[in-house]
Amino acid sequence: MNRSILLSKFQLDNGLELLAGEKGLSRCITVDEVSRPGLEFTGFFDFFDNKRMVLVGSKDAAFLGTLPEDVRKKNVEKLFSLNPPCIVFSKNVKIDSLFYEMADKYNIPLFKTKLRTTPSSSKLFSYLQDNFAERLSVHGTLMDINGMGTLIIGKSGIGKSETALDLIKRGHQLIADDLVEIIEKEPGNLIGSSPEILRRYMEIRGIGIVDVVTMFGASSYRDRKNIRLVVELEEWNENKYYDRLGLDSEKIKYFNTEIAKVTIPVLPGRTVALLVESAAMNEKLKLLGHNAAVDFVSKVDSKAAGKGE
Repeated sequence: MNRSILLSKFQLDNGLELLAGEKGLSRCITVDEVSRPGLEFTGFFDFFDNKRMVLVGSKDAAFLGTLPEDVRKKNVEKLFSLNPPCIVFSKNVKIDSLFYEMADKYNIPLFKTKLRTTPSSSKLFSYLQDNFAERLSVHGTLMDINGMGTLIIGKSGIGKSETALDLIKRGHQLIADDLVEIIEKEPGNLIGSSPEILRRYMEIRGIGIVDVVTMFGASSYRDRKNIRLVVELEEWNENKYYDRLGLDSEKIKYFNTEIAKVTIPVLPGRTVALLVESAAMNEKLKLLGHNAAVDFVSKVDSKAAGKGE
């Protein structure tokens, strides 16, 4: 899916100071890459990608300042004439007046960050990747349960939001309710978050919309989390076999990433929030190298072979 970021939004999201080129704020960034203009300042533009935003660091600007004025002006104007979406300067860069002149001439926004070059590059690249990554919307509720990003799914009305509310009362954090947006930053790294309009809110049948931050405090909510476990709630089916030891390893795949999945049957009298919490903690122990089911079976086998106590 083609995506783009309006420069006025890009400025606001990253806390950038606008120096010049205000008329270009309606332009868009369309790729998730950042250019550093070291070679371009020497006059070499053969591989310049004008779709990328340009980040100018202290070393780039210092080198540019060593060039004769006519060469400096020629190369800077050439850079602007190729029409990159914007040019960003890191914190301590001394900016040549040529940039202000060219920014207004070509209507290309000139920004300055509050960070040094390396952290600026890292932050901007991460921001672009997050915004341009393919997104998948999943009907469910995402919780942070003691550090484990746990996605709770199931049919409408099964009790996902009510379970999440109980988990919040137990001290865990809500990420998203009803609709979870998932991106894959890289294989093995799934990030879940809430659509902006739904952040902090839950829909509880019989009660309505609640704001978890107002109700339970700021510590009850966070904006994103790596997803490590999927818990599916389903109505108890007496004809279905449910694993009682936990040896059967179930997986679910989003994009190119497989993660663990647990199915919990819902019955009257079962404390579902406690079961979800236990599933998350059990999976966390597995990730740390401790599998209770395997250890138990190993002890039973040893006992059966006459090796136990």
